[in-house]
Amino acid sequence: MSDRSPIRTCIGCGERVPQDVLVRVTATPDGLRVDGARRAAGRGAYLHRSPACWGAFVRRRRPVRSLRVNPPREVRERLVTALAAVVQDERREVAP
Repeated sequence: MSDRSPIRTCIGCGERVPQDVLVRVTATPDGLRVDGARRAAGRGAYLHRSPACWGAFVRRRRPVRSLRVNPPREVRERLVTALAAVVQDERREVAP
């Protein structure tokens, strides 16, 4: 098996990086959801764990091509709030 991770594009900044440094997001009928396990059904997109990328994602008005949806600003802002909580939890787990 190869130890290389698939390359994905951040929907915030557009940078192409290995999948394991990004957080997966899925589109559901209720809006956008963070998919921490990367196993949720449906179309997925990826964001860096960086608030700068989250801000770019919220400001962007065009559709998210990889998700095939155009979520309104409020939905994007709710996702950013959820992402912040996930990243904070990850940091707590890593801290000694």
